[in-house]
Amino acid sequence: MDRSSRGQVDPFIVMDMVAEAAALETLGRRIIHMEVGQPSTPAPQGAIAALSARMGTEALGYTVSLGIPELRAGIAALYQRWYGVTLNPERVIVTAGSSGAFLLAFTALFEAGDRVGLGEPGYPSYRQILKALSLQPVGIATRAENRLQPVPEDLAGVEMKGLIVASPGNPSGTMLSKSALADLIGYAHQREISFVSDEIYHGLHYGERAHSALEISDDVYVINSFSKYFSMTGWRVGWMVVPEDHIRTVERLAQNMFICAPHVSQVAALAALDCVEEMEANRAVYAENRRLMLEGLPRAGFDKIAPPDGAFYIYADVSDFTDDSLGFARDILHKAGVAVTPGLDFDPVRGAQTLRFSYARGTADIVEGLERLAAYMAQR
Repeated sequence: MDRSSRGQVDPFIVMDMVAEAAALETLGRRIIHMEVGQPSTPAPQGAIAALSARMGTEALGYTVSLGIPELRAGIAALYQRWYGVTLNPERVIVTAGSSGAFLLAFTALFEAGDRVGLGEPGYPSYRQILKALSLQPVGIATRAENRLQPVPEDLAGVEMKGLIVASPGNPSGTMLSKSALADLIGYAHQREISFVSDEIYHGLHYGERAHSALEISDDVYVINSFSKYFSMTGWRVGWMVVPEDHIRTVERLAQNMFICAPHVSQVAALAALDCVEEMEANRAVYAENRRLMLEGLPRAGFDKIAPPDGAFYIYADVSDFTDDSLGFARDILHKAGVAVTPGLDFDPVRGAQTLRFSYARGTADIVEGLERLAAYMAQR
């Protein structure tokens, strides 16, 4: 059978690194994982307990496509707690992870062939999902002096129907100030560009908190997830907030594309909203890991970095060492036993000279990983 051209998306290279690391582990090697962007902690205990209480007592079948009302209300309350934003729960759409939210958002907002801008370096699946939907991703090269976040002047003269912005960003972990975010939203509104705000790392900050696009405008799409702060990656439950006049459009798409997010995950997610103490304990671990990384990576030689404000990544310029980040990452994996991610995932133009280091694992692994990296670099 023929294959569609839009189905020929690029691989997610970090997953190839995960597979290569796993192959070494089957041979008995101990690998320190700094490649994967997921917490090493399980879902919060309150979430697991809530689901256990429901299992076996009811079918937990389909829910309404927009999500169980209690969860939508709970998410709306989160916006009041975190940002002081009063949000109509009807605008909250519960999705099958943030990936499901991006599919719904891009399908609801854009026509085939539309050009959608995204900052580079950035999350690689934006580009691939857009391609699979017959949309044209437009990479916008961000600059180190702007801490790898886009600014309005980067967008001048670039034709686009939409713009995706992430703060904290992946792979950089850098955040936009409220004024910088407002400048981008204002610029987009002025040019009638649909604005999509990826906020899935909100809650994971190490100084000033992140700002939601909803603090600035209601005429935006906001996407978030229970994967990162709430430590529920494999549960595949996220959400999006849309303007009121978009609710029915997104609902009809969700009905046909997904039916609903997994019911069991929605039950757990509702309880997770109340597990603040456990989530904040996790964040304290990441804060310590970040401190160790910001000290240890420069000592090992990786000193060209934009210090992260949030998430659990550090993005390093390694142009002094290589112009083949994939080969460099593989060499580090095989010789040092540390799995890291080549920048090619995040920036197809400049990513051959960058690496991403994740500090989402336990602190003991971070300490050992930094020791191994220092020893490896000393022998180069």
